[in-house]
Amino acid sequence: MPVFDGCDISASRDVIDDPMDPAHNHPMRETFKGSFTQQEPIPEEGIAAALAVMQHGRLHRYNTAPGEVAEAALLEEEFAAQVGAKYCLAVASGGVAMTTALRACGVGPGDAVLTNAFTLAPVPGAIAAVGATPIFVEVTQDLTIDLHDLAAKIGQARVLLLSHMRGHICDMEALMRLCDGAGVTVIEDCAHTMGAAWNGTPSGRFGKFGCYSTQTYKHVNSGEGGFAVSDDAEAMARAIVLSGSYMLYDRHRAGPPPEAYAQVKYETPNISGRMDNLRAAILRPQLRALPEQAARWNARYRVMEAGLRDRPGLRLIQRPAAEAFVASSFQFVLPDWSAEAVQDVLARCLDRGVELKWFGAAEPKGFTSRYDSWRYAPSAPLPQTDRLLAGLVDMRLPLTFSLEDCELIARIIRAEVGAVWQARAQAAE
Repeated sequence: MPVFDGCDISASRDVIDDPMDPAHNHPMRETFKGSFTQQEPIPEEGIAAALAVMQHGRLHRYNTAPGEVAEAALLEEEFAAQVGAKYCLAVASGGVAMTTALRACGVGPGDAVLTNAFTLAPVPGAIAAVGATPIFVEVTQDLTIDLHDLAAKIGQARVLLLSHMRGHICDMEALMRLCDGAGVTVIEDCAHTMGAAWNGTPSGRFGKFGCYSTQTYKHVNSGEGGFAVSDDAEAMARAIVLSGSYMLYDRHRAGPPPEAYAQVKYETPNISGRMDNLRAAILRPQLRALPEQAARWNARYRVMEAGLRDRPGLRLIQRPAAEAFVASSFQFVLPDWSAEAVQDVLARCLDRGVELKWFGAAEPKGFTSRYDSWRYAPSAPLPQTDRLLAGLVDMRLPLTFSLEDCELIARIIRAEVGAVWQARAQAAE
């Protein structure tokens, strides 16, 4: 039985039909049998390191033996070096990274924070968690923040929490010129862009803070976890105290010098959100392998892209040359389709084993929700974003899929989009 990237591809399909026959005239159809939520195992090196931590029992990052450097401290040093940041803080989740960064930038109750309307609930959730209110900005057809709408709203807040949602990066030089000119501090949500870059600069290195996630479905996996990076000594000192360092901040080898804490240690509350040594041990070898893993994700993305290109009624997302992305998910748009037609495509694909998500649904479902469903974050209608989300389809792209799996999935989506497209055309005649 042939195996690709650890997946037995013989288990991934039934009898093959004509992939270009949208009406399914062939009596046997291809069906995908894999899982869209199954991740690769933790590397053996990470398992061995985790076992060592469990055997000595010092899981808390500040519980170290004489002369020992905690796994969490080593992880921070290594990630800071990897992205070219002066300082790095490892925390319990990407959400903790964002709330900590917001607090460290002085955001509090009654403040407004700009953010793009196409994102996931933890982003407005982080804003709401510090007592602030999001001001949603329109998004473009290529899923990035609309700089024209941002320019129109830039005077309404002093902080932008920019979400690189689903790994799509806007023109960061243009965004930073706009924000710097208006005195707006940028915090980057890089949950989907760890390992990505814009014009050679790593994602997360444009704003005052870059925030990352190590949750299971992200680019490195510790179940939950995250990072905040910065070059600002005082802001990072506040973040480290906020994270729950007590007065042990000198154990942060990727932290600012002692003088940065001189005042902030007295006026910054301890809001515990630390990463432990067990998760840090699991993550360190995964970070070293990230460039190779990124290449594997992107190979799968390109297979999906090739399989769906030039399908009438389906629009692919354009990726600019300046964007070096890490494609752990795949998106396409069914532009101006009715809700019923989009749901028909999703149901038909699911019947063949392909699990797609839709950002146009009125009610939140699972991880997928729309900006106007977050009732803790009041919003005005955003016509451009609404039109985009109405046809936006999303799919996880785990590395447990082989390239042949991706070819199959693309054929199934292509056929089902074609079937519904053809039915719509016939109905319109």
